[in-house]
Amino acid sequence: MKSLDEALAWARQRAAAAQASAQASTPAEAPPPTPAVQLPLWPEPVRGVPNSILRSALFGAIRRGKRAFMQRQEIASYEGVTILQTGPRLDQADLDVWEQCLHLARTGGLGLEIRFTGHGFLKAIGRGTGKSQHEWLKGALSRLMASVVEVQDGKRAYAGQLIHHWYRDDDTGRHVIVINPKIAALYGSDGWTQTEWGQRLALKRQPLAQWLHGFYSTHAQPFPIKVQTIHRLCGSEAARLDHFRSELRDALAALAEATGWTWDIDGADLVHVRKQPTAAQARHLIHRTRHSTGGDTA
Repeated sequence: MKSLDEALAWARQRAAAAQASAQASTPAEAPPPTPAVQLPLWPEPVRGVPNSILRSALFGAIRRGKRAFMQRQEIASYEGVTILQTGPRLDQADLDVWEQCLHLARTGGLGLEIRFTGHGFLKAIGRGTGKSQHEWLKGALSRLMASVVEVQDGKRAYAGQLIHHWYRDDDTGRHVIVINPKIAALYGSDGWTQTEWGQRLALKRQPLAQWLHGFYSTHAQPFPIKVQTIHRLCGSEAARLDHFRSELRDALAALAEATGWTWDIDGADLVHVRKQPTAAQARHLIHRTRHSTGGDTA
C-alpha cells in the first residue's frame, strides 16, 4: 500500500497530465480580425469622391466605343495632382459604378467583402435591369478591377486598383467586391467632395455635363478657367477647340438646368460658373478666411 506522500505525488502527476492534455486538445485562439478601414459616412443622397479623381480625366468625358489601353500613362489633371494609369480608358458611366461601389463600402468597410445584387445596383445608378445591362455592369466592374492608378495629391497618395477584387457568387447570384483600404488616404478631412447624386443622374448619357458637375462640385467658389484648360482636363476627344466650345455650351446649359448654377463664357474664352457652396464648403471658406486674416471674421 502506498504511503500518503506517494499518493499525493501520484495525484499531482495525474492532474498535471490531465491539464496538459486539455491544453493540447484546445485549438489555439485565433488572432483578432483586422479592423475594416472606415470611409467618411456621407448621407444617402450624395456620393463621396476624392477631389483628385474628379479634377482629372481619369474618368473622361469620352464617347462610347472601343477603349484605348493605357500603359502607366499620365492622365490630364488639376494643378498639384499627378495620376498615372495602367488599364483600359474609363468613362463617366464607369464613374457611376465606382461611386456606387464606394457608397456601399462606406458602411460595409474597406478591405471587407461587399455583396450586392446586380438588379439593385443597376437601379441605384439609374440604368435598366435587362440582360444587356447586367453584362455591361460586369464589364464595368472588370474595367475598374483592371485599372491600376498611381495618384499623388499633395501629401495624399494611393497606388493600386480602383477595385481590388470582384467576382460573382454563383450560389447566391450576388456580386462581391473588395476595395483596397489604402484608398482611404485620398480622402482625409479635406480631400474629398460630396456630390449630389440626383443631379448626376439627371445628367446621365451626357458625359461632358457629368464631368463638369463633378469638377465644379469640388470647388466652393469656382474661379474662371479657360475653355482650352477644360478641354484638356476632361479628356475630350474633340480634335478642334471650336467644336469643343460648342459642346461645352450645351453641357453647361444642361448642368445649369440640373443644378440651378449659372454660367457664361466671356470674351477672353474664360468659363465662369457661379454656385452656392455646400454647408461643408461654406465652413471651409469661413475657416480659410479666418486662417488667412489671423482672426475672427464675425
